[in-house]
Amino acid sequence: MQPSSWDIFCAVIDNYGDIGVSWRLARQLAHDHDQRVRLWVDDLQSFAHIAPGLDAGRARQRYQSVEVCHWPASEWPMDTQPADVVIEAFGCPLPDSYLAAMAARSRRPVWFNLEYLSAEDWVEDCHDMASPHPQLPLVKHFFFPGFTRRTGGLLCERTLLEERAAWQADAAVQVAFWQGCGVPPQRQAGELRISVFSYETTAFDSWLPLLAAADRPVRLLVPRGKALSEVARVFGQPLPEPGTFWTRGNLTVHTLPLTDQAGYDRLLWSCDLNLVRGEDSFVRAQWAARPFLWHIYPQEEDAHLVKLEAFLTRYERELPQEAAHALTAAMQAWNNGVSMEGAWPALLSALPVLADHARHWPQTVLAHGDLAARLVQSARIRLQ
Repeated sequence: MQPSSWDIFCAVIDNYGDIGVSWRLARQLAHDHDQRVRLWVDDLQSFAHIAPGLDAGRARQRYQSVEVCHWPASEWPMDTQPADVVIEAFGCPLPDSYLAAMAARSRRPVWFNLEYLSAEDWVEDCHDMASPHPQLPLVKHFFFPGFTRRTGGLLCERTLLEERAAWQADAAVQVAFWQGCGVPPQRQAGELRISVFSYETTAFDSWLPLLAAADRPVRLLVPRGKALSEVARVFGQPLPEPGTFWTRGNLTVHTLPLTDQAGYDRLLWSCDLNLVRGEDSFVRAQWAARPFLWHIYPQEEDAHLVKLEAFLTRYERELPQEAAHALTAAMQAWNNGVSMEGAWPALLSALPVLADHARHWPQTVLAHGDLAARLVQSARIRLQ
């Protein structure tokens, strides 16, 4: 049986990460796979920041081919019939009444828990693992995004890589993009452009003075958020409004407004280096085919550093040793909040090699299909 209807539940935790992934998945299922999708979100205000045109005050609305619904904190709408496929994003517990309605269906829904992304080896063993409900005749399957054939893959729209390649080959659209950002479209000689979307880290304290004292011009493109607060702290300035910029030596910082996901993709596509965080922007940086530094979400007992090492082991497999060492040192310094003084010059020297590697990486990761396609295939098998 071909699945046709999907319910995706998202509890917004980190403002944009969880909802960013859920929204991309919902939209891709609707656009690339012709599925009927309802996206249940408990915080429409945060969602609206990355989805201009969404009305945060409406409980239900049609938006970009997806039915967006407010997930109420108390009483669940009892007339809601569960979909063929149900996804709880990142372990958010489903309402008891909805679970009961799932169990009451003559053909019970396929139920997935979409897990967080990791490159660790154990993910292959846990991907697709079944978990029967203790009271109801329902079975949940854990679906792990990942980088290998034995995992769930990564989110990537069907035409995205072609769109990115066309964008990066079109000088005119890039000129218009930079003008729209309030950034000079023509670069100075040797100028480096870096997007910054990270968590707080004391690595900013050493990195920004290095950029200001550098012998080449650097422009940082920083959307409103945690990274911009760090830049303002280091510069001893109040948080600036979007559209403003600061200059310190050879460093210019441009403040950008939060944009929709397509706009953020274009920013990544247009920069020489991207500093990204969490999961959603981390994956989009890989599709940008540009070098990047990943600021992974901090966890207790430094568990996140194990995940960082697992990714770097996979990502650097085909890199020359010197470039791999430079990338590892820079990512470790950034994630540990230590001085970038030693790591940054080596990373700059390695950028041409890293850029060549970044251009080939997407095809390697997508050789066995993307996450949405694998979800559809898995649901189809279970509905037979």
